Parts: sequence; C-alpha cells; structure tokens
Amino acid sequence: MVTTVILIVIFISYIGLGIPDSILGSAWPAIYTELGVDVSNVSLVSFIISVGTIISSFMSEKIVNRFKTAPVTVLSTALTVTALLGFSFSKNMLWLCLFAIPQGIGAGSIDVALNNYVAKHYSAAHMNFLHCSYGIGVALSPYIMSLFLKNGMKWQNGYRAMFFIQLAILIILVLSLPLWKRADNTEYEKSSVKKVSVKFSVLFQNPAVRIQWLAFIGSCAIESVCLVWGSTYLVNAKGLSPEYGARIITFYFIGLALGRFVSGIAVKRLSCETVIYIGQALTLAAIIILFVFQNTIAAVIGLFLVGFGNGPFFPNMTQLTVKYFDEKISQAVIGTQMGFAYTAILFTPIIFGWVSDRLGIICFPVYLIVCFFVMLASTLILRKRVKK
Repeated sequence: MVTTVILIVIFISYIGLGIPDSILGSAWPAIYTELGVDVSNVSLVSFIISVGTIISSFMSEKIVNRFKTAPVTVLSTALTVTALLGFSFSKNMLWLCLFAIPQGIGAGSIDVALNNYVAKHYSAAHMNFLHCSYGIGVALSPYIMSLFLKNGMKWQNGYRAMFFIQLAILIILVLSLPLWKRADNTEYEKSSVKKVSVKFSVLFQNPAVRIQWLAFIGSCAIESVCLVWGSTYLVNAKGLSPEYGARIITFYFIGLALGRFVSGIAVKRLSCETVIYIGQALTLAAIIILFVFQNTIAAVIGLFLVGFGNGPFFPNMTQLTVKYFDEKISQAVIGTQMGFAYTAILFTPIIFGWVSDRLGIICFPVYLIVCFFVMLASTLILRKRVKK
C-alpha cells in the first residue's frame, strides 16, 4: 500500500516537473512582444535554465546518495515554485534570467532521482506512466497560458496560475514525507546492491555509455526544439496569432503524454526496444508531414505525431539502463544521461535560433530530421553493441 501511494506521489511530482518546461515557449510570442526584445532572446533564458539543470544532473548522484530521494524531490520542487512566482512578477529580461536559475537547478536532481528510483523498484510500464505524467505537465501549462492570452490577460497571469498549481504539488510532497520514511525501512531503500560512486571519466571510457548519451541528445534535441520554438514556428511560419499558437502547440504535448501512456500499455507485451523502434518510425513520418505539407492542419498533425512517436524514447531507454549496465552504477549512468539530455536541451534551441535567423524559421522540419537521424543511428549502434 505504501509503495502504491509513493508511486502516485511520484507521478504527481513529475507533473510538476513538466509544468515549468513548456510554459516559456508557449508564452514567448507574447513575452518578447511586450518586453520589446528580439525573438531569439528566448535562447538566453532557456540557456540559463539548462545550465542549472545540467549542473544539478551531474551532481545528482552525490546529492541523492546523501539526502535520499524524497527530500531532494521536495527541495527541487520548491525551487521551481520560486521560479514560477518570480517569472509572474518579471518586467524585463534581467528578472527572467534571474529566476531561470532556480528553475534549472530544481529540474535536474529530481529528474535523476525519480528516474533511478522507478527504474530500480517498478516496471517498465510504470516508467512510461511516469513520463506520461511529465507529458501531462508540459501539456497543461501552455493550454492554461493560451486561455489567459485569449482573454486579453497578460502572460504574467498565466505564470501566476501555474505557480499555484505547483505550490499545491509541493504541499502534497511535503505531506508524503512520512510515507517515504516508512518505505526507507523496506527493501526499496535497503537494496542488497551496494551503491558505489563512479567518476565521470570511468563512465566515459565505456563505449556503450557514450553511444547512449548520443541517443539521448538526438531525442531530447527534437523535444526541446519543439518545446521552445514550436509555438513561434506556428506564429511566424503559419501566420497564427500568439494565443492560437500557444493553444495549437498543446497538441504536441498531448501527443507526448499520450505516446508515453500507450507505451506504458505496450511494454506489457512488447520489449522496450521494440516500442522505441515503433516510436522512431512514427517520428520520421511526422517530420516528413511537416516537411512536405505547409498548411496549419498538417502542422497540427505533424507536431502531435512528433510528440507521440518521440515521447516513448526517454522512459524506455532509461528503463533499459538498468538492463544494459550494472545496477551498482545505474544511478551514475542515469545522472550522466540526464546531464547530456539537458545539454541537448541547452544547445539545440540556441543553434536552431542561430540557423533560423539566417535561413528563416521555415527550416524547422529540416532541423528536426537531422536530430532524428542522430537518435536513430545511435539507438541501432547501441543495440548492436549490447548484443555483442
């Protein structure tokens, strides 16, 4: 019973992890217009967020081993609550950049801690449902933001609404702490496998680890470019209004959540590898739709299928980490995976911003297909090496 309640709490906390990730991209068309800054300045804010996330991801192994999963989850969520409140009162780029710091730091450690916890103690289906919860979070915030923009309210009001939702999640996490303490006395924290601290240099020497990092980079590049630039692509390339663009990009996040939910059901019959390959086929088809057809309906369908197809990669590849590598180092490997995933989240929107300034945002589908083939090639090479 305790483990079931903890799993529900973990799902709720992962909804909270997704809420701050998508709100910036959906609100940016309104933000840069109001503040009078260049559209590419979103890359600066996302850069700061990602740097904080990368740092906390690479430090997560030591942090979680010292403080355990539950306290790290509470503290990380508290940081994102602070960030959302700060964004809601921001009047210029300086304040946006300032509150991007706690948002980034808060995201990294909780991501690693919960992924490793679920990978060790629950099934592949639970891992997919965990990331489905993230999809719910990233779908929720742009939809709510679009409602505020549609009704003529400022983007700050949308951030404030998400602050209150995130605050409610934080309260739930704090109230759940006694349950985590009870679970500490069970097999869930008293694993028979001795935890070891693994240096980054040791992991880097493992070719399979490096290939898996590259696969995460490709998948997360697709996700981050859609997350940060998807709404702007709809506004600038398809001629939609900012509020309508924020609403349409919600279909991408719905696809992301639904893909992970369906994946959670599918892994009961299919292997994680098979689910990943099916998702990659759908992702390729979706990008081709975006590339070939230029109307709004095709953009909606394409973005939905990109989320639906690419969504299952992250949870299933994370679940495979415990299978592919020694359990004693799984948390260290997952920590570096998250670090490189967020490195992709950091740099790929910036690179796309630079490319779009020169070639136009119409090159959005071309950029996605390059990222896709990085992910596909790495996945195939990793599978071949693991078999050997």
